[in-house]
Amino acid sequence: MDKESEEVSPEEITLEMVLKTFLAEAEEHLSKMEEMLLALETEPENDELLHMIFRMAHTLKGNSGSLGFAQTADSAHVVEDLLQRLRNRTLSVHEGLISLLLQAVDFLRRSISEETGETAAVSPAVVDFFRRLPSAAAKGGDETPTDLPAQDRRKEATGRREEDRHSWNDRTRSLRIDLDRLDRLLNLAGEVAIAQGRLGQLLEWRGKREEILEAHQEANRLFIDLQEQVMKIRMVPVGPVFRQHLRMVRDIARAHGKSARLAIEGGEVEVDTTVIEHLKDPLLHLIRNALDHGIERPDQRKAAGKDPCGRIVLRALHDAGSIVIQLEDDGAGFNRRRIVEKAISKGMISSGEGLSDEEVYRFVFEPGFSTAEAVTDLSGRGVGMDVVRRNIDALRGAISIESREGKGTTLTFRLPLTLAIIEGFAVGVGEETYVIPLEVIAECLELPKEESGNPTGDGVISVRGRPLPYLRLRHLFRLGGSAPRRESVVVVKSAGKEAGLVVDFLHGEMQAVIKSLGKLFQGLPGISGSTILGDGRVALILDVTGLLHEAVRRQPERVG
Repeated sequence: MDKESEEVSPEEITLEMVLKTFLAEAEEHLSKMEEMLLALETEPENDELLHMIFRMAHTLKGNSGSLGFAQTADSAHVVEDLLQRLRNRTLSVHEGLISLLLQAVDFLRRSISEETGETAAVSPAVVDFFRRLPSAAAKGGDETPTDLPAQDRRKEATGRREEDRHSWNDRTRSLRIDLDRLDRLLNLAGEVAIAQGRLGQLLEWRGKREEILEAHQEANRLFIDLQEQVMKIRMVPVGPVFRQHLRMVRDIARAHGKSARLAIEGGEVEVDTTVIEHLKDPLLHLIRNALDHGIERPDQRKAAGKDPCGRIVLRALHDAGSIVIQLEDDGAGFNRRRIVEKAISKGMISSGEGLSDEEVYRFVFEPGFSTAEAVTDLSGRGVGMDVVRRNIDALRGAISIESREGKGTTLTFRLPLTLAIIEGFAVGVGEETYVIPLEVIAECLELPKEESGNPTGDGVISVRGRPLPYLRLRHLFRLGGSAPRRESVVVVKSAGKEAGLVVDFLHGEMQAVIKSLGKLFQGLPGISGSTILGDGRVALILDVTGLLHEAVRRQPERVG
């Protein structure tokens, strides 16, 4: 094939862009249909909800038909007819019918995925579902228009729904940008170019020092402003990620003989899109755990004086330059006694005496730790909470637990607003420079003289009467050379742990733009990323959580 035949024509590029737009809008419509169907289940007399769901099905039908996706258009038409009967009140809204319509949303996703895929053909199972949908609805929705057993239907729908969403996300990874922000970005880019030109002329003409300094300061101000605008463009609301779990909570609860609803607060709060991506898995595991271990069965809740329908709340808010995510449930709460017994049986502690609730609850994040009496399809393998902790650590965040037995549990994440830029503190060891996130630094001290000659590189010092384990970065990173006569200790705190990092020099605060280390250097112990210094050198950003674990691990008998 020659070079010219390999080039993509403008027509093909246009069609690809149209398809991406269609997929993004289709997923948005189906997600909103899901959300509103769940709301309709609790408000069956809400006509406005019905009208909005009908309009989305109608729009999906029109968009599919205009692009030649005939089977998807026909399927959406079947759903549209069913919704019209609900609007006319010839059918009544009830749980069985809502379940049927939610299944229809799943099969619409599957139809779009298959018809826009490589084969461009919809499977017989999808066609058969929509052929039998009207008769199933006429029977009250108690009979499903598929031949799969109930358990297989649930796995089929959930698995296919997630598979289709991931497939679409791969093809439509994009951000919607507010036009005002884009205009501001364009204006700033022009101003930066003007300032850069002025600075270049002054340097070329050897202008006065004061003029050059003034031009440099103006350009620097514009660069900072431009950087802030770019960061704002990356900010997206957490609401869409939270709402993805509305359907899951209902389906999982019903499948396990429970009743639960998800409430969302602060969905308009914005956070960096990269943080959003890292939040998905932790939220999934925590919600599943809340449904399995927290929310009781309706008869148990009624006997305890609770609403038979459990309540899970996902909440987001800004606090002191961070984003706080809370997952709260009104279930049974953590069983402190059982957690302590499990920790003792695994040899993690010898006794639970003297341990605070926070210390006890932190055991649930250890790998392989589970208090479940039996393994279920939800939990029991001791993997989920470990995944949660590792994901939150990767975000440079912290997690805490508050629980009251019989009343419920609240898990709180505190995360940075962005992963692209951090306020850091630069330290020096030999000729190397390292950056420590400023938010985890408690204080800086001088290393006691008696510890200067410590050949092991780690130990424990006393700080105002309390033991503080420390690590000497020179030894940890095998830098060689001799330490200066005066060394400093940077005290860092994270996730309830505290330790000291011994360095040669304290360079001071700086703003660090985080650069990825690449796959070759991923997983380096004690390192989470890199940044470029003002002189062009590379500085490594320290993984404080990992270093804290290492410091405490090396000195358990002297700190415990």
